[in-house]
Amino acid sequence: MGYSQGRVRNPEPGWKVRVAMQWTGDPKGARHKWQLLLLCSLQLVWAAAGLAWGAAAVDQAPTIVLIQPDPQGGIGYRVSYYVDVPLETYWRFKTDFDNSFLLTNHYIKAHRVVSREANAVITENRYSFGPDAVYRWRTVVMNGRHRLEYELLNPAECGQKFHFGFIQARAEGERTLVTQVAYLDFFGVSLWARYPWSGGLKDFLRSTILWEQQTAVNLEWRYATRKK
Repeated sequence: MGYSQGRVRNPEPGWKVRVAMQWTGDPKGARHKWQLLLLCSLQLVWAAAGLAWGAAAVDQAPTIVLIQPDPQGGIGYRVSYYVDVPLETYWRFKTDFDNSFLLTNHYIKAHRVVSREANAVITENRYSFGPDAVYRWRTVVMNGRHRLEYELLNPAECGQKFHFGFIQARAEGERTLVTQVAYLDFFGVSLWARYPWSGGLKDFLRSTILWEQQTAVNLEWRYATRKK
């Protein structure tokens, strides 16, 4: 699919205590205790909130929600967001697998189409995070439903147990509402999914979504008149 999530290294044990000590400079003082309590409280707040961030409304942040994971384990998430181009324009943009614009995403180091068979496309990507491996994706394109179903074909080589999901697009006036659902598992995935700062799932998805929104608008001239 081009920009699916891969493995992210998790903080080593004891990171909260060390961070609090670096901030306060006084590990035995009252300020240190307050900082540590605040960090623990933030974790509880994120868990209690059900990990729903933003709202999938026009001109607002995307909705990112943890959902029931696959029976195999790991995590599941659903993200919804708007792209400011019509549905058919977005769909041509999204299904143009043999492109170079993916390399403008700072998370993607390399991308190529390996093969096509009927409505399935095999692509290979290298990413700027996680294991230095080639991620081989199989994406099934359902043009009539504006739906993509994707699966990582070599998860073990990429430090994962499995990774699959779908992307559904639908018209919302002159804009497109995109919903992605994913299921994946790798060591530390639950911590990554709940990590609220830079480097966590929320940060990764927001950055990727912003890139896609801007790129689709910038390339609207190319895909607005192109035939399927």
